[in-house]
Amino acid sequence: MTAALEQENAPQRLQALSAALHDGTLLQMRKMLNGLHPAEIAHLLESLPIAQRELVWELVDSEHEGDVLLHVNDEVRATLIRQMETHELVAATEGLATDDLADILHDLPEAVISQVLQSMDAQDRERLESVLSYPENTAGGLMNTDTVTVRADVTVDVVLRYLRRRGQLPPMTDSLFVVSRDDKYQGTVALGDLLTHDPAMTMGELMTHDYEAILALLPDTDVAAMFEYRNLISAPVINDEGRLLGRITIDDVVDVIRDEAEHSLLSMAGLKEEEDMFAPVITSTRRGAVWLGVNLLTAFLA
Repeated sequence: MTAALEQENAPQRLQALSAALHDGTLLQMRKMLNGLHPAEIAHLLESLPIAQRELVWELVDSEHEGDVLLHVNDEVRATLIRQMETHELVAATEGLATDDLADILHDLPEAVISQVLQSMDAQDRERLESVLSYPENTAGGLMNTDTVTVRADVTVDVVLRYLRRRGQLPPMTDSLFVVSRDDKYQGTVALGDLLTHDPAMTMGELMTHDYEAILALLPDTDVAAMFEYRNLISAPVINDEGRLLGRITIDDVVDVIRDEAEHSLLSMAGLKEEEDMFAPVITSTRRGAVWLGVNLLTAFLA
């Protein structure tokens, strides 16, 4: 209920923020701005002319900058990155999930990429390189390597004690993945089953094979279709040898579905989702020249 109310109130908050921007009340605006979800801030930035966008970006708290950069389109992201100092960009990447960091890493200057990689421990660096080794529009490019795995011969009681000692689970974790000693995927154990079954049962007895793992090179549109048809929250990703690489979660799939919808709508108007609607006139005209030329030619033919 609370999430639904927040979603309904989002347009009102954005409208109030726009009014505060026009009134010039920066203190009020900063407070309102940083009370928004990063995706809402990103939507506001994309809808503002360049001069106002730069002003609003300066008011975004540093703790939100990384998440906001994830949600804006490619060209707006590049514009915002050009405004930021190296230390600001490094700080913005801290705390981002591996798959999210992979999404924006290529847009960062070389000096920043070097510092980001140096600031990571060996395990996180290896995870990032694993994601970056796959094309962005594949399951491997979507996946997050932060997974919880167990062995088939371990009992429910042992796993529960391990999870309590671990303290917290990765976001969107609805199940654990059972793997062999060489990390080959064997099956899935839902958290609900883990909590409701006999503590003496093993993971091998409890695991299911209802949902096959996703191959790393599967196109992201096929991944989205699989999540839609099977009502998945998360799914394991494997390589050709069956070794578990990571998992895909529903929040990443929603982004794929949204991007596909936006792409279809903008393509009908001869636009691209990564373009900035407030780019300089000469730049926009150059990009749209081919599309306009085709339209003009077909009009003459008609």
